Amino acid sequence: MGIEAIPQTLWWAVDDKTGLPAVYMIDQSRLPLAGDVLVCPAYEGVCMAISGMAVRGAPALGVAAAMALALWAVNQSDEYFTYDAFSAELDAVAKVITATRPTAVNLFWGAERIRALVRDNADLALGDLRQLIVDEALAMAAEDESRNRMIGSLGADLLPEGARVLTHCNAGSLATAYFGTALGVIFTAHEQGKLGGVWVDETRPVLQGARLTAWELKMAGVPFALIADNMAASLMRSGQVDAVIVGADRIAANGDTANKIGTYGLAVLCKEHGIPFYVAAPTSTVDLTLATGDEIVIEERDPRELLGVTFSGVVEPHTPAEASALDALTKKGPWEVPIAKGHAMEISRRGGAYQIDGWARIAPPGIDVYNPSFDVTPAAYITAIITERGVARPDYAASLAGACEGSGSINEIG
Repeated sequence: MGIEAIPQTLWWAVDDKTGLPAVYMIDQSRLPLAGDVLVCPAYEGVCMAISGMAVRGAPALGVAAAMALALWAVNQSDEYFTYDAFSAELDAVAKVITATRPTAVNLFWGAERIRALVRDNADLALGDLRQLIVDEALAMAAEDESRNRMIGSLGADLLPEGARVLTHCNAGSLATAYFGTALGVIFTAHEQGKLGGVWVDETRPVLQGARLTAWELKMAGVPFALIADNMAASLMRSGQVDAVIVGADRIAANGDTANKIGTYGLAVLCKEHGIPFYVAAPTSTVDLTLATGDEIVIEERDPRELLGVTFSGVVEPHTPAEASALDALTKKGPWEVPIAKGHAMEISRRGGAYQIDGWARIAPPGIDVYNPSFDVTPAAYITAIITERGVARPDYAASLAGACEGSGSINEIG
């Protein structure tokens, strides 16, 4: 185990079964106990993966959007024989892709980068244009890793020796094409020998911290401890947190930042306890079209995320009799276990073992649920925003605009 063991989230390859290009991705909805890889030869499959949170994290969503459009271009656009027809349908597909999740600006950024490429190359033959789209999507994945490694380096410089860092949700390699943003800082600090340890918020209700961040840190050999979300204040008061580092799904022009629900509360706690609160994100996450965070659309998700717990696992039979019984149950496909009280569980055959996917109710039936997936942290609570082009500090309106629109780094611009 080590930093080199952290996973690649999604990649482009030819499917051996079909001979067609496909997007491969780790199914994050089943981690950490089941490590399925999804194979998507059509853009609709990528859309389903995004909606179901099989792939998530702002930078990863930007690359996924570009790769989804590339899939459509090479596998699904043969009936469009003219540039105008091809371009119009690509725009329609882009709208379907960007409708999957409203908050993460990178999803829109990734789709728009491909659309702009098509507009700028209207004179190319369609075959050449299709290949150009694929090349651009692959370049975006490579650029994402490069940006993340720079964020990691710049962010690690901000941490003291022996830093004890708290992080929320998952902003690791799983949230990007590779390496991570907030966890990229943590990985780099660990490699430099200056990390004292990591506190990992569980991140209710989908538990990205407990399921994903803990999994990545364990694979990388980074020392950490999992905590419940409501333990952060007590740890800060007892002097056990030196910095908080989180990712971002959208950053407004003034520095207001949308991230996983619960982030704002951590920022308020940091302000009270004099602890630096850092946001680590690429400049593609900055949306200069929004003046403040009040304009950020906040996604509301399935009430079942709060009403119960989703789980996945693998059953390995210990005796021939157990295997025979499970074979009988799954002979005709997945078997839905008849559980009362609204619980759900399904068993399916997975090679020599059996996959279990389930949902267990923990709240009473018939109650109202409010389940926003993100909150907005005002810029006044953010110590600095770590980007690949430098560390932005207040006034964010000037420093972020310089990073996103200028040709130099944040430090060079001001």
